Amino acid sequence: MTTPARTRERGPALDGASSPAPAAPATHAPGGWRGARLPALVAGVAASAVGYLAAVDPNQAGHYPTCPFLFLTGWYCPGCGSLRAIHDLAHLDLAGALARNPLVLVAVPYLLITWGLWLHRSVTGRPRRWLAPAWVLWTVLGAVLAYWVLRNVPGWTWLSPA
Repeated sequence: MTTPARTRERGPALDGASSPAPAAPATHAPGGWRGARLPALVAGVAASAVGYLAAVDPNQAGHYPTCPFLFLTGWYCPGCGSLRAIHDLAHLDLAGALARNPLVLVAVPYLLITWGLWLHRSVTGRPRRWLAPAWVLWTVLGAVLAYWVLRNVPGWTWLSPA
């Protein structure tokens, strides 16, 4: 003979009544300043890299290796001149950065805004709510490829990192 209490121990009753859910184990909620550790680490590495670029001038030969694509083909890649542009930005020379690699002046603000949003999400514990649609990614890819081609076209020397 089984008792009703013994039936309830095995699981929910078949008559639609349910037993209370077991309590979830106590865990730390995501977010808070603990969630900011990875964004802070990335910011520290980036600040160290920019500090090194500010101190060691990439305009002087021998400090940094030549771009492998430029070395092999003689053509500029989209990243050619980026070290010199970031060096100029670290010294607050916007005209020099624009002359070295105009794409950097677009990429740096985007990266700073994206990092700030990442930090905010990490501290508040909120998930990412938006991903770029495919057309945005294809547009950015097309713009970078067009920039790559145009900076190697004769007459478009204002795009080269001369």
